[in-house]
Amino acid sequence: MSVRSSSFAALAAVAAIALPMAGVVALNDSLGSGPPDPVRPVTAAAGPGRTDVMANLFEWNWTSVASECTGVLGPAGYAGVQVSQPADSLKRTELGNGSDTVLHPWWEIYQPVSYELTSRMGTEAEFRAMVKTCRKAGVKVYVDAVVNHMTGQGSLSYGGRKYSHFEYDGLYDAADFHQKGTDCPSASGGIEDYNNLQQVRKCELVGLADLRTEKPEVRDQLAKYLNKLIGYGVSGFRVDAAKHVGQEDLIALENKLNRTVDGDRPYVALEVFGGGPGVLSPQAFTGAGSAVLGLDADIQIKNAFKSYPADATGSLATLKGFGAGSGLVASDKALTFVQNHDTERNGDALNYKDGATNILANQFLLGYGYGTPQVYSSFAWDTADDSPPSDKDGFVTDTDCSSKAWVCVDADQAVTGMVAFHNHVGGAPVRNWWDDGGNLIAFSRGSAGWIALNNDKTAHTATFSTGLSAGTYCDVTTGKVAKGKCSGTTVKVAAGGKAQVTVPAKAAVAFTKADRV
Repeated sequence: MSVRSSSFAALAAVAAIALPMAGVVALNDSLGSGPPDPVRPVTAAAGPGRTDVMANLFEWNWTSVASECTGVLGPAGYAGVQVSQPADSLKRTELGNGSDTVLHPWWEIYQPVSYELTSRMGTEAEFRAMVKTCRKAGVKVYVDAVVNHMTGQGSLSYGGRKYSHFEYDGLYDAADFHQKGTDCPSASGGIEDYNNLQQVRKCELVGLADLRTEKPEVRDQLAKYLNKLIGYGVSGFRVDAAKHVGQEDLIALENKLNRTVDGDRPYVALEVFGGGPGVLSPQAFTGAGSAVLGLDADIQIKNAFKSYPADATGSLATLKGFGAGSGLVASDKALTFVQNHDTERNGDALNYKDGATNILANQFLLGYGYGTPQVYSSFAWDTADDSPPSDKDGFVTDTDCSSKAWVCVDADQAVTGMVAFHNHVGGAPVRNWWDDGGNLIAFSRGSAGWIALNNDKTAHTATFSTGLSAGTYCDVTTGKVAKGKCSGTTVKVAAGGKAQVTVPAKAAVAFTKADRV
């Protein structure tokens, strides 16, 4: 769940628990009435040399996203960028009690007040300019959309609007929200039992006013907002708290969406935390959108790269068969990442503080090919509620990747090289798997590319079957080929595809057929 509030801290931890398998067959039988074959970004002419890799520039302002599209994402071959929730939202003007110490916490944006594009990240004009700039650079834009709820506190928005819990002038009133006693069966009006279907869909999630998404008038308002974004050139959405909306309402809403400016159905990735049985598991939502978020996948990645106790490493050898073979949803139904804004803070995933291990995990994800991969870049933080770098009024300031305040994983050569690797190998199958039973693994992607990853603290040398023809290749994690020369390290592949390679500590070595020098 993408909502965190210091005043709701105890409940927020519970919000990540998944819920009920009764009724799955009947539900899936009804999904045929949904949008016709929602497309993935890979199908939508992303530009030469691009496939489906996204960057997630969490809470970057719009001018900074535009600059990154032009300066990094486009040239590196990213196909898309996910941007933060752009609608007007809660603006805290004073602190609460106890541990409530952050005036403008990051989660303010997950408490929308209106659908005007007057957010912490910039103005509507800046948003439109960003989308145009990114598309010109070959990078499609995907928006984080909050459709389950409005806000749960405060009375003033970043756009200067005033509101109350169930009253949003010109948009919604009390009749548009689920109410305790009428719809919600819990005593508090909030979700108390995350295995109770009625509570999950019709009670308030951590105190947030829960929209009647089954109501046609509410769906019309939501569709109007999302279609405005599509009209501005947006290619799809990451749907926050989709588990709490429900499949039927999601499908009905998607049916109201226009095609994108490229003529495709919008790509819709649904946030559904795993861990529970039945109709609210991630698997049960795969027919209600283009994909579900890889919230189980990032846990598996974390456990392979970093297990307990905290100073121990896991075993990369356990990643053999990662994906549907390890209990995850089908690859074409997953939007995958090493972490996102929730999981980097709640312990489910690695985060930037894991340094080289975090980079290595991103290299694995890009190299292995499970799901639509997304690279997360955001701001540094000390406490879970910390604000992104902002001015005194809470508006996010420009991203500076040279400062310690921002963590620009998307621009790291070790990562951008693997974006190029991913784009080149495409859908080639994983072959020639090799591992030492511990933290050194290697595999090829058919005969298109090969990668080895070492999560140990010392370098290891071994002889591998690369699947590629004899020759000298440029390691894309350290350099590029230009005018027939490699700016990084090289690897010699002998006849029969064998290569003796020294893989540095906490690093990878990778190359494709296109990287021959």
